[in-house]
This record gives sequence, C-alpha cells and structure tokens, in this order.
Amino acid sequence: MSALQHDLPDASVLDLFAGSGALGLEALSRGAAHVTFVEVAGGPLRALQTNVDKLGAAGETEIVRKDAMRFVETIAGIDYDVAFADPPYDSGDAARLVERFVEMPFARILTVEHRAREHLPVPATARTRRYGDTAITFITAPE
Repeated sequence: MSALQHDLPDASVLDLFAGSGALGLEALSRGAAHVTFVEVAGGPLRALQTNVDKLGAAGETEIVRKDAMRFVETIAGIDYDVAFADPPYDSGDAARLVERFVEMPFARILTVEHRAREHLPVPATARTRRYGDTAITFITAPE
C-alpha cells in the first residue's frame, strides 16, 4: 500500500475479489474518496459489510455482489484511479485479469497479488515486488 500512497488521496478505488475489504478500507484510511468493493461469496460479503459499518464508511463505499471477472468485463474505460485485486491463488484469475486490463484498462493503476512463481502476461512496464511466496504486480495503464 505504501507504494501507492501518492496515488490514493481523493482516488476512486476498485477492490476486486474484496474478501473482508482490507485493501479498500486501507485505501480509504489513506485518503481515497470512494471504494467499490466486488465480491461474490456470502461469508466474505458479510464480513465486508460488518467492517464497512464498524468504520462508518458506508457513504464512501459501494459493495457489489458479483464475480470480479464478470464485473471488469462490463467496464469500457478507465473508470477508477487505482484497482486492487487479490484473486484466489491457482485459480487462473490473476492472469485473466491482467489480460483484460491489457486489452481494456479499467484503472490508471492495477495491482494484483499472486503467487511469486505464477507468470502473468504483463507489459514490459509492469513492476513486481516479491515477499516470500507472494508477489504484487503493479501495472500502469498506457497514456
């Protein structure tokens, strides 16, 4: 998150595969103006709603119950400043998400958490930081 600290103030943020909402809620705490959370599973959605309510963040958030890949397929342009994605490991969703982003960027910056050994079809301008078995890849939309 600290790698994006200058991109978050007043940003519109998309949190894909949101789970409990940790990434998006952290973005709000760092000054993001609005976060759209996308999650399909019932248990994580309940935890996300509880977390949003506890933090009094309902006015700055939107929770969408939808498959994240189907959600991004409906976006036709750069609708967000920053997008976070933490898809389930070994599902293939990280690679599919990057492919979609390269075809049709939906944010100025996409960050994808994935296994460090997983190869993603990223452009040459992408950068990856490794943390043990986990990696976070940062991809900037072309200008």
